[in-house]
Amino acid sequence: MTEKEIKTALKNWRSIVKKYQKSSPKKAVTQILNSFLPFLALWVLMYFSLRWSIWITLGLAVINSFFMVRIFIIQHDCGHHAFLNSKRWNEAIGVVCSFFTSIPFKYWAKVHNFHHAHSGQLDYRDIGDIKLLTVQEFKELSRWGRFKYRLWRSPVVLFLIAPAVYMAFSNRYPIFKLKGWNDIRRSQITSNIFILAFYLTLAWLVGWKKFFLIHATIILLFAVIAFWFFYVQHQHEEAYKKWKPDWDFLVASVKGSTYYKLPKLFNWLTGNIGVHHIHHLAPRIPNYNLLKCARENPIFQKYTTTITFKESLNCVFNKLWDERLQKMISFKEFYRMEQLGMV
Repeated sequence: MTEKEIKTALKNWRSIVKKYQKSSPKKAVTQILNSFLPFLALWVLMYFSLRWSIWITLGLAVINSFFMVRIFIIQHDCGHHAFLNSKRWNEAIGVVCSFFTSIPFKYWAKVHNFHHAHSGQLDYRDIGDIKLLTVQEFKELSRWGRFKYRLWRSPVVLFLIAPAVYMAFSNRYPIFKLKGWNDIRRSQITSNIFILAFYLTLAWLVGWKKFFLIHATIILLFAVIAFWFFYVQHQHEEAYKKWKPDWDFLVASVKGSTYYKLPKLFNWLTGNIGVHHIHHLAPRIPNYNLLKCARENPIFQKYTTTITFKESLNCVFNKLWDERLQKMISFKEFYRMEQLGMV
């Protein structure tokens, strides 16, 4: 299908999504309760489980990391001012969530909204996105440069080391220094000071080793899940990557994001973020309305890439963006084409 066909078929997308953008205080409060209460209960249980077996504690950490995902999705929606109608309540709830996730609310929201405004633009791949090179850019690298990029794109680095570095350092230091971001950088520093004070207090109350083992493990597992979802949703084989002059927001949203079709339980645990194509098209839709929008408007799924968890595992081999073929390719495919003189 061509971009013209997509834009013609979805020319009325704004009127379609409008009714789903209405927030529901009842649904919002319900989500707060069924996210925070299980998280806190499991957190306390993890503390006591250390007396029984470290393996029980780690097993509970895996479960609780998904409730951390739910808390983060609430923070994420608040950053889009979508969770509730009130800006004041969105910001207050978002800040509370940040004390659990350790992610500075306003700073992360600013970076993430930048990602939404530029998703799929090859001009902006260093803000709110996972580093990606085109075939031509990789071809022009030295052997050392290729080695570093291949190392970066290895599963261990990309889905384990990178999430840990992101949580420990990227959210702590004001890396991005764009024009007009001074206030946001200051808010990041302020937020981190308060989050650190909160964590130090908890550590003092329950014990340093126990707190670190419990909360750091949950945060690391949560980060791994988040990285995986973000990767699958934007670096699938039939993604959308264009330079700014040729880029289109509508096409970038429905073609550049996946519909990650998961079992009902995992949709619930991840706040329906798998319905990513609609989320990118209309970020003001609260997460609790996304699945309903997808079910009632199958036309959105007609133009996006729908993948199951099993199918998403193949995304691990997606390493480079081929501008000629307009798809992601593996290193193996690149070297084969290079030998044949096709790149």
